[in-house]
Amino acid sequence: MTALTARHLTALCLGSCALAAASACGPKPPEARVGVTPEPTGPVVEVLAPSSPVRHVTLESVGLDPSALDRKADACSDFYRFACGGWIDRTQIPEDKARWVRSFNEIDEHNEQQLRLLLEGAAAAKDAAPAQRQLGDFYAACMDEAGLEKLGLQPIQPYLKAIQAAGSVPKLLEQVVELHLRGVWALFDVSAEQDFKDATRYLVYLDQAGLGLPDRDYYLKEDEPSKALLAQYEAHVARMFGLAGQPAAQAARSAKDVLAIETALATVSKTKVERRDPAGLYNKLDRAQLTATSPAFPWDAYLGTLGLGAEQQVNVTAPKFFEGMSELVKRQPLGAWKSYLSWQLLHATAPALSAKFVAESFKLEQLLTGQKEQRVRWKRCVDAADGALGETLAQGFVAKFFPPESKAAVVQMVGAIGQAFATETGKLPWMDPATQRAAREKFAAMAYLIGYPEKWKRYDFPVGRGTHAANLLAAKSFELRQRLARLGKPVDRGEWFMTPPTVNAYYDPQKNQMVFPAGILQPPFYSPTASVAVNLGAMGMVVGHELTHGFDDEGSQFDQNGNLRAWWPTAVRQRYEQQTQCVAAQYSTFEPLPGVKVNGQLTLGENIADMGGVKLAFYAYRALRRDAPERLVADGFTEDQQFFLSTGQLWCAKYREEYARLAVSVDPHSPPRFRVNGPLANLPEFAEAFSCSPGTPMSPKQRCSVW
Repeated sequence: MTALTARHLTALCLGSCALAAASACGPKPPEARVGVTPEPTGPVVEVLAPSSPVRHVTLESVGLDPSALDRKADACSDFYRFACGGWIDRTQIPEDKARWVRSFNEIDEHNEQQLRLLLEGAAAAKDAAPAQRQLGDFYAACMDEAGLEKLGLQPIQPYLKAIQAAGSVPKLLEQVVELHLRGVWALFDVSAEQDFKDATRYLVYLDQAGLGLPDRDYYLKEDEPSKALLAQYEAHVARMFGLAGQPAAQAARSAKDVLAIETALATVSKTKVERRDPAGLYNKLDRAQLTATSPAFPWDAYLGTLGLGAEQQVNVTAPKFFEGMSELVKRQPLGAWKSYLSWQLLHATAPALSAKFVAESFKLEQLLTGQKEQRVRWKRCVDAADGALGETLAQGFVAKFFPPESKAAVVQMVGAIGQAFATETGKLPWMDPATQRAAREKFAAMAYLIGYPEKWKRYDFPVGRGTHAANLLAAKSFELRQRLARLGKPVDRGEWFMTPPTVNAYYDPQKNQMVFPAGILQPPFYSPTASVAVNLGAMGMVVGHELTHGFDDEGSQFDQNGNLRAWWPTAVRQRYEQQTQCVAAQYSTFEPLPGVKVNGQLTLGENIADMGGVKLAFYAYRALRRDAPERLVADGFTEDQQFFLSTGQLWCAKYREEYARLAVSVDPHSPPRFRVNGPLANLPEFAEAFSCSPGTPMSPKQRCSVW
């Protein structure tokens, strides 16, 4: 995830960010920095001396799962199958999941249970402190199904009535700001984020939005399955309007209006690949230019209501979208716009309303992901609390599950991986010495935040029991107002964009910092009892992945201070792009489903990060083990092999077919199989470790390499 919370730049995170968020308890980790030697001082990679004594141990003792292996598979043909086949064969996707990943989901289930206990305790407390009472009231309101049934549509009825009461399109558009204030992103969204070209200040950003389906392509593809899905979506919209009280014929007309407007918006929306170009997302306009770009929208009234009337400049991420939106405003009749805005509100709030709306909302989720059953209510309420009051909820979690040793382990990994980066950068043939030094300087300036924020966020919005939807809308309103309140203030380098229990990590290109929440620092990512090879193959790969994001096709366009500028000579950039296009072309041949191929351009940044992450972590592991007094052989596997098994078992996963198709369309990460086989096939040391003959799938004659 990025400084723009995945809305504007593609998420630069480990997991599927695109799909798929008072006083501290325990010691507060300071914002740490790691230095890099100015020049490479020679190789940091040395194989353990063959004369080192060998100690035979088990796979379990070093932190690996022997039952996950498929020893009948050929490691040189499909290492993912070799590392994960046993796990895949015996694992069933839970009915309430669209996918199941051995690392992410298993840890998340554990974290979820712990957060539930914290929330239930807060809800039951009689004399809780204000922040804990707020947390308990929020959870209790979410769990109050009987209360939700009594309220029905009442929580959003005032906003629906205001939409229906508008007598003209200009008057109706005034309701857009009311929706935006509550986190309902009809037409577009607004935020205050760091200026791409001046990372010391915040700027108003306006971005394309307003679709009910996950991506523009769902509306525009002409193949029969896509047309069928769109027809099912239209029927879903009509059913939702029916639940809201419209007669069947009117609901059907309203759904057609919604589909017409959303399709028109999709037509002028940027593709996900186009949105991976930071320069293309940076289009700073003054107020007169904004009005000229989309004259049919009442910008003065809109910005004034948000308290932005004095702001003279905004950044528009997709000018053609706003031009098209303006034309659409002039073309579509009032009734169609009433249907569209009503639908956007219904769609956004349905999961927080009474059971019939929740059930119908889940039907769309089933259609898109293949998930068989709705998650039980307490799990949904834990997620809602984490999203609305995440840092209050996190305080008890980190006090119990984030020991100081976890932070120390990551600090050690960052140091070793940083040294590997410094050395490997000096060997890159496509980079001249001056640019190599600049890259090392950027890493030397890179901060890393571990565990949880230094300063906990305070959530200043009212929460009441029995008003779950109102609580959610209040939380979203608070979040937007807090973002907009950044304008004119110094950039907060301690602000986090994931909550501490989150099982993920991210790199922020504008703050030039890596962030590792406490939630991910658990087995199989990291264990204090695992071997160096296993911990570096897992958590070390995560550290290397996030570090490499600072130098992938997006991150490399931002300098060490977080500014979007050409800090590489043109010739170096051209040679770099030749390296990255090798990666894009290679991954575009991978086929997760019959006839469905990975989008090598959409996944380019994550693939570069995966490749760099494994490579740097491997070299760091060898450096850390260089002077080890003995070698560990685990059930016949060498330490090098243990490292690669650890990386492979991190991504053991099963996807429902519907979700797999969705992920290929919208997720900037490759499917798990290719997050293992792709990077390892491109690393010669893997082929050496498993004695793979040249020309085998895991030892191709042509490899891609960037960092």
